[in-house]
Amino acid sequence: MRKFNFRALLLLSCGHVAVDTFQGALPAVLPFLKDRLSLSYTMAGLIIIVANISSSIIQPVFGTLADRKNTFMLLPLGALLAGAGFCALPLAPNYPMVVLLAAVSGMGISIFHPAGFKTARFFTGEKMATGMSIFSVGGNAGMALGPILAVSVIHYRGFGDLWWMAAVTLFFLASLLFFGRTLATASQKSQPAFRGAGNTSRTARRTLFVIVCIIVLRTWTMYCVMTYIPFYYINYLKGNPIFAGKLVSLFLVGGAAGTLLGSPVADRFGHRFWLRFSLFCDALLFPLVLSAHGPALFALVMLFGLMLISTFPVTVVMGQNLFPRNTGVASGFMSGFAIGTGGIGVTILGFFADRFGVPVAMKCIWALPVAAFLLTLLLRCPVLEKGVRAEA
Repeated sequence: MRKFNFRALLLLSCGHVAVDTFQGALPAVLPFLKDRLSLSYTMAGLIIIVANISSSIIQPVFGTLADRKNTFMLLPLGALLAGAGFCALPLAPNYPMVVLLAAVSGMGISIFHPAGFKTARFFTGEKMATGMSIFSVGGNAGMALGPILAVSVIHYRGFGDLWWMAAVTLFFLASLLFFGRTLATASQKSQPAFRGAGNTSRTARRTLFVIVCIIVLRTWTMYCVMTYIPFYYINYLKGNPIFAGKLVSLFLVGGAAGTLLGSPVADRFGHRFWLRFSLFCDALLFPLVLSAHGPALFALVMLFGLMLISTFPVTVVMGQNLFPRNTGVASGFMSGFAIGTGGIGVTILGFFADRFGVPVAMKCIWALPVAAFLLTLLLRCPVLEKGVRAEA
């Protein structure tokens, strides 16, 4: 039986911080790229679309590679490409080169994530969701850190010195060099370790499809809340922009806390139980968020984010348990493909906002956690209930 290894998970989490720093930083540097190359808003948006496709939607492809090759080498390769593509943006002489560099950076992110989740699984022991949450929270930190670092470098050094952000990648690569022996050994053992009784039945594939649909709805909810809370409180209620910004920040802080706090509960009472319970709570909380005011609103927004985002590492573990022979591919679907579709939900909700107004669009968001909860009732596969114990 594999044992819980906090030190190894922390090292992997540092890599997650390094990689997702560049994913979070890209939107923050778009205004500078737009002015530098005289881009239209459409051209700037295309950069994000290309980065999203290369960093998220194609992750299952690199998950296949992680299942077949030594996963340890994919970790520094992914981090190196993610940083190199981003840091080279000031050197891009034209728009096509910017799009290419954004794609290279996104590809590095796609390479890192399935390999990272696959390797992290090896060190979780019986506390699978808890261990995965330590790795996952690094991504939350990186996404939050990226915009701050990028804007700070540009403000104090100028856009041309964006290469200073390479220090994030170099720190992780140095950490791997000095402390990565355990990860290298694990990457060699993890391949045969998960060649036990695989679950490739039609039931497993159908269950994976349902989980992916749940993740898509959860991601749509997250991105729609982050996008339309400012529109609702600034444009419709004519509120203070700082107030709206605080709400978004509290939502994300609650999500980061939920990533760490929810996983031990899932390990204790069952992964399927926690997924159902958290989405049920979100379905009850969202109408209260729309009607609350003052301190109660701040508390509800934070609690809503905590419950919603807490299931991220849990769903990754559920997918891995369904396909123990192909944990890289399963991780790619859970962490990449399903989450990469988040922008679609924002676009669809934008249609409702344009046609019926922002208040109607905000009310429509409520249907997403409700639908996700109803889908959890279709999850019948026993391996989803008790994680490792059921898998064993």
